[in-house]
Amino acid sequence: MLVVTLPDGSERHFDHPLTAQEVAASLGTGLARAAVAAKVDGRLVDTSTLLDRDVTIAIITGDSPEGIEVIRHSTAHLLAQAVKQLFPEAQVTIGPVVDDGFYYDFAYTRPFTPDDLEVIQARMEDLATKDFPVERSVMPRDEAVALPQWGTLQGRDHRLDPDRRYLYRQRFIDPCRGPHVPSTGRLKAFRLMKVAGAYWRGDSRNEMLQRIYGTAWVDRKQLKEYLHRLEEAEKRDHRRLGRQLDLFHHQEEAPGMVFWHDKGWRIYQVIEQYIRDLLRENGYQEVHTPEVIDRSLWERSGHWEKFREAMFTTHSENRDRH
Repeated sequence: MLVVTLPDGSERHFDHPLTAQEVAASLGTGLARAAVAAKVDGRLVDTSTLLDRDVTIAIITGDSPEGIEVIRHSTAHLLAQAVKQLFPEAQVTIGPVVDDGFYYDFAYTRPFTPDDLEVIQARMEDLATKDFPVERSVMPRDEAVALPQWGTLQGRDHRLDPDRRYLYRQRFIDPCRGPHVPSTGRLKAFRLMKVAGAYWRGDSRNEMLQRIYGTAWVDRKQLKEYLHRLEEAEKRDHRRLGRQLDLFHHQEEAPGMVFWHDKGWRIYQVIEQYIRDLLRENGYQEVHTPEVIDRSLWERSGHWEKFREAMFTTHSENRDRH
């Protein structure tokens, strides 16, 4: 008899091994439809994971933090599948989850365009509708490297085991630690957002790749609400308001710096003086230090050792200043 313990401490008994998905189905059809992963003895796994011993289990749905990460990670794989179908010569690299979404880095002969994103989005939606099962397999490293696809996959396998590789297949093979949704049909609400450049592994000495960003949610309502929040934030973007109100502007010659206009600078000074007065009223003292200092001081403070690559450097009077 196999004993499965649920989060509330209750137990279910089964006379044969079964998958996490089957456990979910035994608890209710609604839960089975919503399940995107499971947590078995504290470890996040696919719903296809076979349970052949006594375990504790929690069924993970998309309305939980862990569940939405699974959805977003799986949507990143869906993006890679769509890109490989549409642009077979594109090389896929890595595709992790980020705040509110995901990205995937690709090496391709030309830049992806906004029109490309629309085509990729449409293909992703088609693949999701076809509800391809997402299957996990484990094979020896040497067999995995021998796969024809490995030429575009090498270097991305997650080294959970030095002798094995974990692959996911959904009419497209991708090495990954997982877990992933049971099938592409679970991915119902996503949107590709933009393309940006990114160095392989974040190292400027490596090849420049193309990073496609996207967002993914449990349902279209959540996606719509998220896109609405972005639209509202864009309306209140300080860079746009600065131009509209004739307060300041930015220029390419000074990235991230502000060119204050008369009205904007007056407002800045009023706020600055208000803060000064407030600090003095509360017993604070104000000091002003040089903006450029001899390197020796940064060495004593420890900043030079940790931050020297990001520090502005100049040389005058036979001294290095930062």
